[in-house]
Amino acid sequence: MTDSQPNILILGNGSWGTALALVLARKGLDVCLWGRDPEQIAALEKNRVNERYLPGISLPENLRFSADPSQAASGVELVISVIPTQHLRGVLEQFEDVLPGTMPVVSASKGLEVETFQPPTKIITDVLGVRPLCVLTGPSHAEEVARGLPASLVACSTDNAVAEQVQAALSCKSLRVYTNPDPVGAEFAAALKNVIAIGAGICDGLSLGDNAKAALITRGVVEIARFGNRHGAQPETFFGLAGIGDLMTTCFSKHSRNRAVGEAIGGGESLDHLLARMHMVAEGVWTTRALFGPEAETEGISMPIAQQVHACLFEGKDPSQAVSDLMTRSPQEELAGIMQDPS
Repeated sequence: MTDSQPNILILGNGSWGTALALVLARKGLDVCLWGRDPEQIAALEKNRVNERYLPGISLPENLRFSADPSQAASGVELVISVIPTQHLRGVLEQFEDVLPGTMPVVSASKGLEVETFQPPTKIITDVLGVRPLCVLTGPSHAEEVARGLPASLVACSTDNAVAEQVQAALSCKSLRVYTNPDPVGAEFAAALKNVIAIGAGICDGLSLGDNAKAALITRGVVEIARFGNRHGAQPETFFGLAGIGDLMTTCFSKHSRNRAVGEAIGGGESLDHLLARMHMVAEGVWTTRALFGPEAETEGISMPIAQQVHACLFEGKDPSQAVSDLMTRSPQEELAGIMQDPS
């Protein structure tokens, strides 16, 4: 890596990938936005607007586009992956021969792969080999970042030089970027907050009010911290931008796809019908499945909210009954089990 601003490749031309490309291009950086659909990429280059994901927002003339892995990777010094987690492995396989092993990869994907229970950085390592990695996360809906509204992110890496390069590349007057040495905690916080956000949406769909939603979110933080602690994360991470910051945005925002999924489920819509009409990915659905799938590592971790979300999504449980079951669990001390699981 060099001390100067690097040439950057962004994998994924969805809303968040496009928003990050906008931030970098507006700073004058050399950035290429890659997408796997040549027709979509051609339309972006011609029309200079991503009507599918960020309608009405003009894309800078210096922003380049490509659907060809070799062309997109030429001259690149830093890669930011914004591919949905369930599609990440297949996309990266197209790049394994064109990205040098020393090139850093920043993961801005959120979720757990259903088949393997792996977070995005593990998938990156599986496909592209061991290399410098960074997790980019925080409360940052693409619709607002693309409009230049103020937001904060956190660049998490065990290699502080990599985190600082990502921080320098993305920092601008509308985007403040912090560094953090705990990518494990950041990834699990980013994945599990979407599960809790579905629960928060169910509260909205059932019209349970602010008190219930606040309680669910607060106890959701505890579940995420329990899980992260079991997997070697630092507790502080879950109470920063990667944890409670991202969780709050996802649970309350009108832009949140995961909250919207929960609201529809709470309102009586089936998951199959809901997914059929969505054109954007709600990672929380698949993270919920992964949490309780055959490869999951959740045994012995108390996660009652996540369990009820899973039951509503995949077991046909009535959301009202799920709320009742949560409310009538055996009494406990509030702080019991945050750093160790209660009996």
